[in-house]
Amino acid sequence: MYVDDWVPDVKELCLQDMKECLQSGFLWDADFLPVLNNVAADSAGREETVRLFRAVTGQLEEKITERFHRSVDADVVLYLGLCNGAGWVVRIGGRTTVLLGIEKIMELNWCNENDMNGLILHELGHVFQAQHGLFELNTANSSDRFLWQLFTEGVAMFFEQEIVENPEYYHQDRNGWRDWCERNLAGIAGAFAEDMHSMTRENQRYFGDWVDYEGRTDVGYYLGTRFVRFLAETESFENVIRYDIENVREGYDRFCRYVAGKDEENARL
Repeated sequence: MYVDDWVPDVKELCLQDMKECLQSGFLWDADFLPVLNNVAADSAGREETVRLFRAVTGQLEEKITERFHRSVDADVVLYLGLCNGAGWVVRIGGRTTVLLGIEKIMELNWCNENDMNGLILHELGHVFQAQHGLFELNTANSSDRFLWQLFTEGVAMFFEQEIVENPEYYHQDRNGWRDWCERNLAGIAGAFAEDMHSMTRENQRYFGDWVDYEGRTDVGYYLGTRFVRFLAETESFENVIRYDIENVREGYDRFCRYVAGKDEENARL
């Protein structure tokens, strides 16, 4: 695999992630091969993705430092993977590395400067939390693991919105996605609270473009963002990113009560 020549050990990460996806029910011919063939056939799309990557990464450090008064230390790599994700953060050779998959970016049609900017900022939001707060959580408890994922995705979305200076910005927003999520926020929050006790990688319906929550994808990113913004109303962002799982559990209980109360209030109007 060519990428090991540039970022050693990425090959094994990509292959292991692909194997886990295949074991969970995805199919090589149906789910992987069409995406990879599209990249091979669309030279213009590949070139535009590379151009956007270069355009967006030029001023990132200055933007982050201006807003948060701290920088992040990471390598950002655009590569052709095995449908491992449009963006993910890994530790390779002692370095924090943001991997951006050309094949998934093109599949999702995130082929404009706004989408590329949002994607990279989101992944750097994870890096920011890892380097200036608490990001890694070791637990065998499924509910804690998915609640922590909700929290960390919300942190990354908050970070992304703050850099673009728009608290209503979601790079996932297509075909009324944000408005639908807002109207159904209380229901999503309650469903997540119920589901997280039995959630697995195979049955979760909140994170990913391949999942389905009442006909919508990625609703966990909206829910997580609203949760973190709720926390940031009474705590600084710098303190929020240091939360441990007990703080997150307590905060999510308060958040669920809050949105349920707002929903009831709106129903009476």
